Amino acid sequence: MGRTDGHGAYKGFDRSGIDRTGQAEAFDTIGDRYDEAFPHKEGQLAAGAWLAAELPAGARVLDLGCGTGLPTARQLTDAGHRVTGVDLSAAMLKLCRDNVPEAEFHRMDFADLEKRNLGPFDGAAAFFSLLMLPREEIPYALRMLHGQLREGGPLAIAMVEADVNDFSIPFLGNTIRVSGYLRDDLRRVVREAGFEIAGEDAYAYAPASTDVPPEIQLFLRCRRRP
Repeated sequence: MGRTDGHGAYKGFDRSGIDRTGQAEAFDTIGDRYDEAFPHKEGQLAAGAWLAAELPAGARVLDLGCGTGLPTARQLTDAGHRVTGVDLSAAMLKLCRDNVPEAEFHRMDFADLEKRNLGPFDGAAAFFSLLMLPREEIPYALRMLHGQLREGGPLAIAMVEADVNDFSIPFLGNTIRVSGYLRDDLRRVVREAGFEIAGEDAYAYAPASTDVPPEIQLFLRCRRRP
């Protein structure tokens, strides 16, 4: 496949100060306890259903930060689409391959995705994956996604509404670092990366685990602009 026009979206971004230490390892340890802690995923299912319906039949779809493969990779595959999932956690990818053997999965850093030249894709999902990046990197990651998608392609994004940057939190017996935006700032960042926002939803979510605090989940339904 040829390179998409977004190749080089990370060009100019200095990664020397970016520290992924412990992020993937935490999810390696958590494994399938993640789905136990987050058993009700109405917002993600609704956004995944929108994405599946907006795609042409048999579309190629990118699942950025695919986690366990449930529900999104499974949902999109069941809808007849061809899913390529990307995650940094080896344990999560093993669960993905067990849960969605029909899909294709790759272990890699988001910043290296365009170098692997897997696109272009007809659509993409980024459910709670961008929040694992420091704020200064998120606009570059969104522009990378813009370059991976065909013109007009749908993108479903989920973030937790919070005014934090690379903030350490306890998470299922581990520590992870997360970033977030208030919703007006999130909309601005997404639009500046070249997407129009077709709709959005917000859900108050209380995880099953008392180790994880309640949160407001934001789901944006987007389209790639030229």
